[in-house]
Amino acid sequence: MAINPVPVRIKQARVSKGISQKELGIRIGLDQSSASSRMNHYEKGRHTPDIPTLKRVADELGVPLAYFFCESDLSAKLNCLIDNLSEKEKAELILKLNKQ
Repeated sequence: MAINPVPVRIKQARVSKGISQKELGIRIGLDQSSASSRMNHYEKGRHTPDIPTLKRVADELGVPLAYFFCESDLSAKLNCLIDNLSEKEKAELILKLNKQ
């Protein structure tokens, strides 16, 4: 059985932005009194955020929603890089990869 990648990815993205659990929780609209503990529960895997909450986390941390579901670090990095491409660049990449 695969390990749930969501908790690890939330923590990785948050730490790379240099913000605390509480700050992230407040930025995504959680109550100030419970923001830190709620984000801690998400990062520990005790609770899983629903998709709308996870989308707010992704937007706040500047990563695509799909980033949280990548099982490998390489896939996660690729997902972020691809997300930053223009639609034209994405189409060109698809064509290039299909030729291999």
